[in-house]
Amino acid sequence: MKKVLLAAVFLAGFNFSFAQETKTKSIDPKEDKDLMTWYHKDFSTSKVYGVNTANAYKYLESKGLKPKPVIVGVLDSGVQVDHPGLINNLWTNPNEIPGNGKDDDGNGYIDDVHGWNFLGGKNGDVDIDNMEVTRVVAKYKPVFEGDDSTKNKANQAKMPEEFAMYMKSKELFNKKSVEAKQGLQTYAMINELIPNMVKLLGGKPVNAQTIAAIKPPTEQKDAIALDILGRVSQSPEFKGKSSEEFEKAIKDQMKEAIDYYSPQSKQYDLSYDTRKEIVGDNYDDYSEKIYGNNHYEGADAEHGTHVAGIIAGLPQGNEIQYGVASKVAKIMSVRTVPNGDERDKDVANAIRYAVDNGAKILNMSFGKPVSPGKSVVWDAFKYAEDKGVLLVKAAGNENEDVAEHLAYPTNFKKVTDEKPFVNNVMVVGASTNKNSALRADFSNYNKKMVNVFAPGEEIYSTVPKNEYKYLQGTSMASPVAAGAAAVLLAYMPDLKPYQIIESLVKSSNPSTANGFAEYSQAGGVIDVKRAAEYAYTHFYNGKAPTKTVKPSKSVKKAVKK
Repeated sequence: MKKVLLAAVFLAGFNFSFAQETKTKSIDPKEDKDLMTWYHKDFSTSKVYGVNTANAYKYLESKGLKPKPVIVGVLDSGVQVDHPGLINNLWTNPNEIPGNGKDDDGNGYIDDVHGWNFLGGKNGDVDIDNMEVTRVVAKYKPVFEGDDSTKNKANQAKMPEEFAMYMKSKELFNKKSVEAKQGLQTYAMINELIPNMVKLLGGKPVNAQTIAAIKPPTEQKDAIALDILGRVSQSPEFKGKSSEEFEKAIKDQMKEAIDYYSPQSKQYDLSYDTRKEIVGDNYDDYSEKIYGNNHYEGADAEHGTHVAGIIAGLPQGNEIQYGVASKVAKIMSVRTVPNGDERDKDVANAIRYAVDNGAKILNMSFGKPVSPGKSVVWDAFKYAEDKGVLLVKAAGNENEDVAEHLAYPTNFKKVTDEKPFVNNVMVVGASTNKNSALRADFSNYNKKMVNVFAPGEEIYSTVPKNEYKYLQGTSMASPVAAGAAAVLLAYMPDLKPYQIIESLVKSSNPSTANGFAEYSQAGGVIDVKRAAEYAYTHFYNGKAPTKTVKPSKSVKKAVKK
């Protein structure tokens, strides 16, 4: 699901802090090259919890190891495949002839040169889609709360699992749909008052002294504008800015807020459904696999392009951004996530497509609170495990314990299970570059169900239109970890997914500040160099693993191209 997390501003009564990723501080990236690459830093020398990228390569090369390219599937909103920072690290299907309108490799997908789009069809591409709770309410309301009360009760008794999911979805739908309407109204109103705020400032900077000197207005709009100014003047986002800087900054904030809330009128519309006419598949038929198109970018590829850059971006022109696995990874774009919630059918098919076409690591920066087709996705998880493919998943950005608020897809069938049902899934929380507040305040957490933390705040990477941008979220932390895994696998290609996970967990740089040790299995932030040392010592060159896991025979078979 594509969500937004704007930089927080101090507005009691006007909460500017949203649930996931978008721009962080109002900073000119050209003025802070250190911030652009902070997540690569070596903690041992900088005391910043970066992932020690450069030293990982140095260590592995010092052992005489030669890397093999690793295909990383980006299951996301789409990727700008011709972005200058990505174009040289794209996976290209060796058995497909571009643009000839034929399925040359016989995999069922025509002209899938750089991946596939499960959100498209001959009539275009899906942009906005429903939230999953909306789809569940629309489907089951007539079943459980129809006109016939006797039939309702019978259905509730006959389908207890579906009824429980419906009740949970109904509660979330009612809450979130109201929040969406109120949010849009609030930010639209603030946006309209920006000229009033600028007028009240009178060309003076935003600070307490300026606000205190403003004579109480008689006009209602000016009075509201002054109240907002009084609140924002206490925030680092706006405090001390000139009148012109303030106007630009708050316009940018309000645009992102409105862009976030506007689509929700459709996401929470029970009758809204563009999939039928665009994709044209039978959504309820989970066995259907051949649909979509090869529009790798799709309608809005900002999220996926940013994720791809974190994994495998390359410096170009004046841009110094580079991905954790920039020397070894090739990006396969599998468009799976609309502006709304991903559908279980698409997730399962995307996993199988990526695995069958040679991806060894899949990044999945998405999640949702309910999953009608979770068994189909779990089957795909098991399929990936059998093929020796690592799945890297974002923990979610609701600042919640994931044991209390599940974020599907999950590798635990029940929260009470001692272990996940597969051993190839790594769940990643988001850390910051501030040691005293190491867990990002939006990041989900759990000692058992979250494996590691990785940098996920103020992450600079590629976005469409050949541009770059700071975004934040566990959506950004997950590809940092996926990139780290790709580095290990490139130099030690016989590593199993569980060995990669263990290496990253056991070698993380620990922290006990503010309870950070209790937020994940690792109790720290990943360090690729330390993980490389651990993997080399414990798993490489015939050394016995620390635990015995019998691989399925299919792991040893060649992946179908």
